[in-house]
Amino acid sequence: MWTPDTPFAPPGTKLALEEGPGLTPKFDVNGLITAVVTDAACGEVLMLAHMNAEALARSIASGDAWYYSRSRQRLWRKGETSGNTQRIVEMRIDCDQDAIWIKVEQKGPACHTERKSCFYRAVALSAAGPGLISPEE
Repeated sequence: MWTPDTPFAPPGTKLALEEGPGLTPKFDVNGLITAVVTDAACGEVLMLAHMNAEALARSIASGDAWYYSRSRQRLWRKGETSGNTQRIVEMRIDCDQDAIWIKVEQKGPACHTERKSCFYRAVALSAAGPGLISPEE
């Protein structure tokens, strides 16, 4: 959701989004964009989060990862309470500018469960039905 207060230009035409030089993120109806976060060193997916325009702007300006918590309805900097910070190495936006990929240097675990990644369980792929496979720890 773009508003005049958003620190980015409004999304333009399909051609401008896909080929143009401007960062014009397409925020959803709640004013959020999805962020996929990976470890810059090994490529492992660490977490999936959401950013509003302010979180995206702060992340770009500071190099620290900022997100928007949907459950707490507030902005937060990764590691502000845990100390498990994320320093941004690279940020990419997808072709239609509605998702962000952030490569980070992760200090400490990324997940609030104290695991390296939030994606620590596999989904069992079988005709028997859905289930989760816990990791070997």
